[in-house]
Amino acid sequence: MSTSNNNDILNNKQNCNNILFKINSTFFGYLSIYAIFQVLGILLIFSIFFWLQFYRNGFGFSGTINVCNWHPLLMTITFTYLFANSILHFRNFRNIKKKKLKKQHLIIHSCIIFFGLIGVWTGLNSNVIAKPPIPKFYSFHSWLGIVTVIMFLSQFASGFVTFFYPKVAVQYKKAIMPYHIFIGTLTFILSIVTSVLGISEKIMFALNQQDNYMPTEGLYLNFVAFLLIFYGVMVVYILIKPEYKRPPKPKDVVTHIANI
Repeated sequence: MSTSNNNDILNNKQNCNNILFKINSTFFGYLSIYAIFQVLGILLIFSIFFWLQFYRNGFGFSGTINVCNWHPLLMTITFTYLFANSILHFRNFRNIKKKKLKKQHLIIHSCIIFFGLIGVWTGLNSNVIAKPPIPKFYSFHSWLGIVTVIMFLSQFASGFVTFFYPKVAVQYKKAIMPYHIFIGTLTFILSIVTSVLGISEKIMFALNQQDNYMPTEGLYLNFVAFLLIFYGVMVVYILIKPEYKRPPKPKDVVTHIANI
């Protein structure tokens, strides 16, 4: 009888060790891909900055080109890099209370809205001050950009009411959460598509092409577009992989009486 109990204890201990090893291996794998994700995100921002600084005459607050150049840079920082970090925020900091992570998630989204709207304004304003003025909202890039911004603002408003308003019951929060995640992921994908369309628009309309020769700037922008797509695919991969989700913790439970 004693031998049987000892065997059961050893088996349970071995199973626990195997589970811990699997969890640690999974988390190490996540940290590795997360490091690559951060490097690519920063590389993407510097790639856009380099293009605008050395190919498109830099930045300024006067002149059509200089004002317009703020648009792709700010939109890349906000609706690509910060957006990606925000939706992965709960996976990155697993030992921090979820209540605190929710507040940080909200702050990042608020920064995206503030600086993103400045980016939208610079794009529109550059069309107005151009001589002659450039028609607004004529391209699919601008149409899809409007849809993306509206979806982001709607997601922000609905998420704020649902997850920060204390009188919303737990069952409603649990019911809404899958849709919140799905629409957030879809909005991020649309932001990537919109950015790629914007780059393609620059290649077609802003570059002087002769015969079959593609200028250096065009080749460079194609590289940036591929980097942008790969970055978006990596973010979506991290989001949909079950092993990378934040493991549930007792203190993550939120009731309609109080947030723990």
